[in-house]
Amino acid sequence: MDAISALQLLLLPAGALAVAGFARRMDWSAPLLLVLAGLIVSVIPGVPEYNLSPEIVLLVFLPPLLYSAALDSSYLTLRDVKRPIALLSVGLVLFSMLAIGLTAYAMIPGLALAAALALGAIVAPPDAVAAAAIGRKLGLPRRTMTVLTGESLFNDATALTAYRVAVGVIAGAGASFLTATGEFLYAAGVGLMIGMAIAYLAGLLLTKIDDALVANAFSLMIPYAAYLAAEVVHASGVISVVIVGIYLGHQMSNTSYGTRLLSRAVWQVVDYLLEAIVFALIGLQLLPLIRGLEGENPWQVTGYAVALFLVAILARFVWLIPGTYLPRVLSRKIRAREAPIPWQQVAVVGWAGMRGVVSLAAAFALPEVNLPERNLLLFLTFAVVIGTLVIQGMSFPWLIRRLGISNERERFQDDLTEAAAQQAAAAAGLARLEELVAEGVLDVHERVVEKLRTRSEHSALQAWERLGGGTGPEGEETPATVYRRLRREMLAAERQVFIRLRDERRIADEVLRRVMAELDFEEATLERD
Repeated sequence: MDAISALQLLLLPAGALAVAGFARRMDWSAPLLLVLAGLIVSVIPGVPEYNLSPEIVLLVFLPPLLYSAALDSSYLTLRDVKRPIALLSVGLVLFSMLAIGLTAYAMIPGLALAAALALGAIVAPPDAVAAAAIGRKLGLPRRTMTVLTGESLFNDATALTAYRVAVGVIAGAGASFLTATGEFLYAAGVGLMIGMAIAYLAGLLLTKIDDALVANAFSLMIPYAAYLAAEVVHASGVISVVIVGIYLGHQMSNTSYGTRLLSRAVWQVVDYLLEAIVFALIGLQLLPLIRGLEGENPWQVTGYAVALFLVAILARFVWLIPGTYLPRVLSRKIRAREAPIPWQQVAVVGWAGMRGVVSLAAAFALPEVNLPERNLLLFLTFAVVIGTLVIQGMSFPWLIRRLGISNERERFQDDLTEAAAQQAAAAAGLARLEELVAEGVLDVHERVVEKLRTRSEHSALQAWERLGGGTGPEGEETPATVYRRLRREMLAAERQVFIRLRDERRIADEVLRRVMAELDFEEATLERD
């Protein structure tokens, strides 16, 4: 690769980060803006073509994005909604595959059934990255967010396994229903076992490593190891990665505090960079795909695209509504155990069916032999992905606001339980301190003991004060809020002194970096919602 090619390659992440940064500054949806920017840039003359490589997407981008989402999820909460997640990530994917595939088979002359079902498997799985980002910002209830996240974690495994069977039929390797079912069960079961084994080993290592830098450098390799270990034996790498991420996320509290602090920052940066590149890549595929449609009737192709887009949306609601309410009608245990689900939350989950880069990567991996309609299938996949991202993505915030869905009650309950937990923890800490002082184990000055008592009591009071929104009577600042504001001003003044002393050559850069890290860490402890 020459310098010019390398520079062109660098333009993609640089441009994507610039657009994503602008979206954050304007408080807009970064995925949608990145897709639209990619569409516009793709038709500008002279802009190099960025062809989407399925190998790069599935081997480089997918494992860390899945792992990070699983790491940030809650095993206990996912377990509470395992039935709706299974219905969406397995049942809905297969139902959508059949609905979309049979529609394409009926519409497109000469299209083989296996190719039509491959298209259905490609387009079936939604990518909840955009929906989750919007929902988190607008305050969707925790259960709704968990269902969307859980669906996005597992649905790719179902779709890619079904896709693999359909592509095998296209390539000439016939498959019966029993063969396809067996392959699906093998991929899921072996992927699960490999994921559990790697999760256990990785968990042991991460809890034994005290060096935060080493632990997080090691964690960057974990998703790739889990994915490749499963794919080597033709199992589901997606399931393997997700299982590892969920397990390690649950065990993260057993690692060192430095590992936990650095881990959050590391994966936030990884997510931000990879998601920016991925959504920009989606938009940049427009021109190459249009060129592949030479000789096709544009109106006919447009009709195919609109029909499949509508089927993809309708199939989700057709499956979701009975899948949500029918189990409650049929099972008394479910009615007794679970609270009724408002129709507004069902509507939001139903509209959160935006497709993503996994669909495009699978489409680009379609074989060129025995598939004369390959370019048409690529374009139809692109049309459904773009249609759902733009139309559903742009209207998703409006729908959430229009239906009046929020998590205000949950946030208040979270603050209340946190305050109670902080008080219990502070009491335990103070009791242990009094034991040590009474036993004479520590030879300490009374001022040190008093400082420790005050700090523990301050943490407990701070949690209770947050229940009032950080303000006291008649809008007055609470003592904790005043403390944080004044301490930030003091830290800013202290930083200026250290910087001035460094500029005057009175302290070295190494000293400046060390004291700045200490001040930064203290300020980080002040940052509370």
